Amino acid sequence: MIHDCAGPGNCREFAAESVADERALERASWSGWHTTMAHNTTRLSWEQALAWRMKRHRLVDRAAPSDLLSVVSQICGLHAQLMSTAELSLWARIEGPRPDALQEKLWKHRTLVKLWAMRGTLHVLPSEELGVWVSALSTYTNRGMTGHPNLDVLTEAVGRALEGRVLTREELALAVEQITGVRSLSTLVHESWGWPLKPASFRGRLCFAAGDGTRVRFTAPTTWIRDEINKRDSGDALCEVTRRFLAAYAPVMIEDLARWWGVGPARGRRMLAAVGEEAVQVDVEGQPAWVLARDMREMASAKSPNTARLLPAFDPWVIGTLIGKPTGSRCSEVLLGPGSRAHLFSPQGWVSPALLVNGRIAGVWSHARESGRLSVKIEPFGKLPAWAGTQFHAEAERLAEFLDCKALSFTTMSPQA
Repeated sequence: MIHDCAGPGNCREFAAESVADERALERASWSGWHTTMAHNTTRLSWEQALAWRMKRHRLVDRAAPSDLLSVVSQICGLHAQLMSTAELSLWARIEGPRPDALQEKLWKHRTLVKLWAMRGTLHVLPSEELGVWVSALSTYTNRGMTGHPNLDVLTEAVGRALEGRVLTREELALAVEQITGVRSLSTLVHESWGWPLKPASFRGRLCFAAGDGTRVRFTAPTTWIRDEINKRDSGDALCEVTRRFLAAYAPVMIEDLARWWGVGPARGRRMLAAVGEEAVQVDVEGQPAWVLARDMREMASAKSPNTARLLPAFDPWVIGTLIGKPTGSRCSEVLLGPGSRAHLFSPQGWVSPALLVNGRIAGVWSHARESGRLSVKIEPFGKLPAWAGTQFHAEAERLAEFLDCKALSFTTMSPQA
């Protein structure tokens, strides 16, 4: 489970919904699959599926620096718990990016915006698409969005306080108390995980502004973004978000969509159903999954690119592909390998940097800088193909250049047990 996923109580809400719903969903899915779909469904291999997905993520042919906004859009945003890892997610997908490119787009040009989004986690999204995202996020019924009158009052006060203003957390807390006359609401603003502010983010009333030294600052999206924010009908927006996830992470199982969006499997199934005939069911080595009909031809013709990439901590590929997949499931073992999950996901919510080999997670890695020297250590889960080891060394050299390090130390550890 990713840390900062929802705030107190909401992870438990999600888990409680998931246990019962997912068992029922699995029974229904497999029953329907074997009785009606097995003989008239396109069959795909994981090799085809992952080759296509790597291409969509710009992990085969990297994008040009001028395509930065397009890359962020195509992969449904950057995970931004740590801005340094968001920068490396772009580095993995763009050839020759400037180290300050993300910061410039966020804080100078404001063509990207940082806010709490999917699962209540911090994301960076294209500013011009914010209307779609917040319209879809407004459909949450958990995460403080319904049944919490005090949070409704807080959200309205936060929205009013931030109109035309950029405020630190302390300034926002004071403004909330002045607007509401309720001191306990200002105390919520100081909550370290930020969970009481997330409904304001989901409703398009709050986003992050450039910080003031070490102090976080907030503002209203209408204040921060220079162009008009075009909100959509919430149902239409949720369909659009579902399409975007399919366009980047297919083949998608219903549980994948539900976990990524942060809802129970039953609602994930409704999200997928709302897309209608735009999505088609496929057989991926015996597992039912969904693909946009317009992508079927390209996916069916995809071939392994023999490509190895270094992905940073909390990379969208890892989150979108593996978040919440049960240990021991067939899909997890194909994408990650048996017994490897504990090396990638910690109980405290950390998601480690990953070695990606033809779309499969083949190990973890780490890096450290000291006095202009970069040390990169890779720890594969098993024996790597010779070409992958060569490419990982080249990736380390790219990273040294990106981080302006003049010397490189590259170490390959023995495969982890």
